[in-house]
Amino acid sequence: MLLDVGSLTVIGVTLGGLLGVAAKLLHVEEDPIEHELLGMLPGSQCGQCGYVGCGQYAHALAHEHAPVTLCAPGGKTTAETLAKRLGVKADLSEHEDKGPEYAVIDEDLCIGCLRCIGECTSDAIVGSVKHVHTVIADQCHGCAKCFKICPTEAIHMCKVPVTLGTWHWDKPHTDAATH
Repeated sequence: MLLDVGSLTVIGVTLGGLLGVAAKLLHVEEDPIEHELLGMLPGSQCGQCGYVGCGQYAHALAHEHAPVTLCAPGGKTTAETLAKRLGVKADLSEHEDKGPEYAVIDEDLCIGCLRCIGECTSDAIVGSVKHVHTVIADQCHGCAKCFKICPTEAIHMCKVPVTLGTWHWDKPHTDAATH
């Protein structure tokens, strides 16, 4: 039995060492600007920008000069922040800052077609075929994809109420000249 345990230990240490060496040799440096831009995005992974998720959009912003106005859940505030960080001008005249929202399903109008569940990227909608659906508000990131696809217009977007849990104090604006 000691021989079995010993041989497994030697195999484990050897493979662990090989993985450690491979991690050092095959390490790929991340672009710090791309990582910073990803932190500025809401992280909803909704795909409304035309990219698969926020990571690909951050990459496109950093390297392919994608427009900063593509993030629908982030709204005007995110577009302004991205434009300031990248040093580009953005036409924000068409954007309105609605603030955070979440979806609500009117159960009297819901027919249980499952279209909204297929569009939801955060799995916030629960229900089954031909049964009433509902939204778990804490999981909804407000991308409004379900709102756009609902055939009976049973889904409405509501503003997140300001409570002690959702309220935040914006950071004060500082000028570079004061430092």
